[in-house]
Amino acid sequence: VQLVESGGGLVQPGGSLRLSCAASGFTFSSFRMTWWRQAPGKERELVAAISAAGRPTTYADSVRDRFTISRDNAKNTVYLQMNNLKPEDTAVYYCKVPMFASWGQGTQVTVSS
Repeated sequence: VQLVESGGGLVQPGGSLRLSCAASGFTFSSFRMTWWRQAPGKERELVAAISAAGRPTTYADSVRDRFTISRDNAKNTVYLQMNNLKPEDTAVYYCKVPMFASWGQGTQVTVSS
């Protein structure tokens, strides 16, 4: 299982970013996918999840109505569209297949003016 996150960066409060996670080494279209984040000094937390077929999706209360998880099974990629970003969204973001132990390297998101 290989997961490669990308799309992070520095953005001002209120801005947007789109994260991508390219997956390989397993049958992507058969598995539920998740996005997690870990802020400095805090535990890793689940941000969003999407079923193998793309519906249903679930979100942490802190990001609901601002973040959207989606997937393209033809491209073996899961996305996280993040809008109206806040400083408290600053973290390293990871994607993960719940059924496997592997984590990617993560992508840093920094929200600051």
